[in-house]
Amino acid sequence: MASRMEGADGLATLAGDWVDYAIDAAQRLVLVADVLRQRGNQYVEHAVLGRPPVLAFDYDQVMDGRDLPRPCNYQLLRIRPAPGQAADPGKRPIMVIDPRAGHGPGIGGFKADSQIGLALRHGYPCYFVSFLPEPVPGQTIQDVAHAEGAFLEAVIARHPEAEDRPVVIGNCQAGWAVAILGAAAPDLMSVVVLNGAPLSYWSGEIGRNPMRYLGGLLGGSWLAALAGDLGNGRFDGASLVSNFEFLDPANTLWKKPYNLYANIDTEAPRFLDFERWWGGHFLLNKAEIGTIAEDLFIGNRLAGGDIAGSGGRHVELRAITAPIVVFCSKGDNITPPQQALNWIMEVYEDVADIRANGQVIVYLLHESIGHLGIFVSATVAKREHHAIIDNLDVISTLPPGLYEMEVGEMEVGRADGEHWQVRFTRRDFADLRALAGSRREEAYFLPVARVSAFNRLLYETYLSPWVRAASNEPVAESLRRANPSRVNRYAWSDINPLMAGFRALAEETRRWRRVADADNLFRRAERRAGDLIAGWLDHCRDWRDHAFEAAFYASYMPLCALMLNEQRTIEAANAARRAQRHREAADRLTRRAVQQLDDGGVAEAVLRALLYLTRRRTRLDADRFRLIEAALARSPHFAGLDSRTVRRMVRQQVEVLTADEAAATAALGRMAATAEDRREVLAVIDGIAAEIGAADSALRDDLEHIRRILAEPAGPAATPPGHPAVPVPAAAARRGRPKPGGTPPLH
Repeated sequence: MASRMEGADGLATLAGDWVDYAIDAAQRLVLVADVLRQRGNQYVEHAVLGRPPVLAFDYDQVMDGRDLPRPCNYQLLRIRPAPGQAADPGKRPIMVIDPRAGHGPGIGGFKADSQIGLALRHGYPCYFVSFLPEPVPGQTIQDVAHAEGAFLEAVIARHPEAEDRPVVIGNCQAGWAVAILGAAAPDLMSVVVLNGAPLSYWSGEIGRNPMRYLGGLLGGSWLAALAGDLGNGRFDGASLVSNFEFLDPANTLWKKPYNLYANIDTEAPRFLDFERWWGGHFLLNKAEIGTIAEDLFIGNRLAGGDIAGSGGRHVELRAITAPIVVFCSKGDNITPPQQALNWIMEVYEDVADIRANGQVIVYLLHESIGHLGIFVSATVAKREHHAIIDNLDVISTLPPGLYEMEVGEMEVGRADGEHWQVRFTRRDFADLRALAGSRREEAYFLPVARVSAFNRLLYETYLSPWVRAASNEPVAESLRRANPSRVNRYAWSDINPLMAGFRALAEETRRWRRVADADNLFRRAERRAGDLIAGWLDHCRDWRDHAFEAAFYASYMPLCALMLNEQRTIEAANAARRAQRHREAADRLTRRAVQQLDDGGVAEAVLRALLYLTRRRTRLDADRFRLIEAALARSPHFAGLDSRTVRRMVRQQVEVLTADEAAATAALGRMAATAEDRREVLAVIDGIAAEIGAADSALRDDLEHIRRILAEPAGPAATPPGHPAVPVPAAAARRGRPKPGGTPPLH
């Protein structure tokens, strides 16, 4: 910059920069106003059309929740593959469920690089659970859960040739619904994916996660009930959107509008696409928002097993039998990793409890992306979501336990398409505790739940009847239309007479567009000023959040001290319940293992031996998994078995090895009863051992132990105690059952 201002021409250069910048800045103002006009028109048009889902894909309606015995405003849509794509009938379907937290449906598929887009590219039949702008009168969260269960049953019925049950992806608040449904109807899903889902809402990090304090500072859920009464029994989702915007004023007030202004020539399409979803405000019934606020947010009852399901039974997350994938981010201030992961420690005693319960939990941790980026970022879709969908078979076949999924570099040029390098690393509760921190502050949220319940009772008893008597639909609609988010969009649309002529002015501006150079002195000063404004707003946000946090702890510290004994009693009861559930799961595991000790033939013996050989490994590369899968596919003993059967066989062998490793390995000689069977088992094992690392001394010792056992048909062998940790893949047919002796096709 200094070189531009040196010499006799410095003043002329400065004047030229000013002229260029002034013209550019004025033109950008006109173009931004026109984009806001388009946003307003888009909002009006979307409302006229009934606010359909903002999907970038064509779809057909399969079921309408309003026709169910327990009606609700949900719908099941089948996503049509794009031209040149085809759904493989042998692959399990994928069903995506979006959050109903103020916005409309579609965030899981509003662009090509999205969860739905990736599922279609991988050849999976894809379904989407949508919902209408207004709820059915009287519908509840339980009605929605019943509808989603009916949708899953319909999807299963439509795909009789599929290799397994559907994969269900729940985004944000929808993750609660998916978890509840998975616990209530565990046989309907093969994999559960929870993206940014806060299942442990009390958790977080002091100084970083202020949203969890709002319920306590506002006195609990009574304000949600008041808003529902003012809305004539319906809660305006625009209020939830305003809360999200309130969390990051720098982004709301400056970063987002300035980014549009600074990059108006390229940013408009992306801005309008996002705003079409962000401005789609939907309604909830008072009972629905009450359940969400009281039970899930403030009460944190899902992780504690206190949510009532069908028939009065409580929903326990340990009842989920499908593998669970949790995707969260350290940069997410709405659903931080603690809220996404701490439920594991509240539900299970330790990793041994997870194994005894036959559960697989995989978590994927992003370092920096924000909450919305988990769902809308093309970069995240191309990397993390791609890696999850690409490795569903690996995830489905992992032995029970806790794993971290780590995504490496992209592999290109492969015959079977693009793949990310992925590995699964065994984790323990110590790793979760390192992420969770001390968790001492969670004791303050028990009095918040008590205060909220008391205030809600007072409101419903004394104030609610008067508010409902004064409210009616015209009043409620007037309040909704007066919401600043709606007023802003209406004011900038063509229904405002003052906007007449902006379209023509913008077209003329584009015709004579004059862009200032990137190194223009005044353009650089503008960017610097923008950074200062954003930094100042961030500073104000931090002061505000610290003030909220201090006010929260100061307000509830006396109550927390008074309720200390109750807190300890609850913690002791929860610990006792976890221990009891662990003992019950371990007893069931032992009984099943005894019954299955000698069950099976060559295929089961191969799987048990492989699990024994790989039990010491703490990491599994997905590519190595596929090598093992290909080796097993060459064995005729796995031909004719579908992948779901092989996965069940793997789980059975894990159970036997976990219960009694010495007895399980000693039984290999009885499972491979003939000399020919034992030779076949050893041939497969030797081939795979070379693939997974024959240079490993521990592996060589274990392999020699297997050889000695198989040399004696029923000879028992003593081995040091251990437990399997690394999976063996399903080498089964993916597109139907091949004839005996054939090689099962692979993905």
